[in-house]
Amino acid sequence: QVQLVESGGGLVQAGGSLRLSCVVSGRTFSTYTMGWFRHAPGKEREFVQAISYSGNSGYGDSVKGRFTISRDNAKNTMYLQMNNLKAEDTAVYYCAAGRMSGATMSQLSSYEYWGQGTQVTVSS
Repeated sequence: QVQLVESGGGLVQAGGSLRLSCVVSGRTFSTYTMGWFRHAPGKEREFVQAISYSGNSGYGDSVKGRFTISRDNAKNTMYLQMNNLKAEDTAVYYCAAGRMSGATMSQLSSYEYWGQGTQVTVSS
């Protein structure tokens, strides 16, 4: 069974930075595409960024140039560096894992495993 645990969320002022982490249990982390999604009140869950097992990444338009995804396969950990945060970035952030083609990494249905989420709140 694969389990995902996020950490690093919190309260930050607009313009600030946070780094989220997602630790994955199991021996097959390096074979999964890993993704970050977020869910704000009253909105649909939104794709943020994803990174394949080979390091190819994709991102949502709303975070272009501000967020950076990375992974450390030796530590079974994925990261999301978030810079220049805005009030509209406020949401619960979820990490997810799955096996898929690069064309589908932005789709929720492509992911098999999900974490419990970590709250990010940006004050304006």
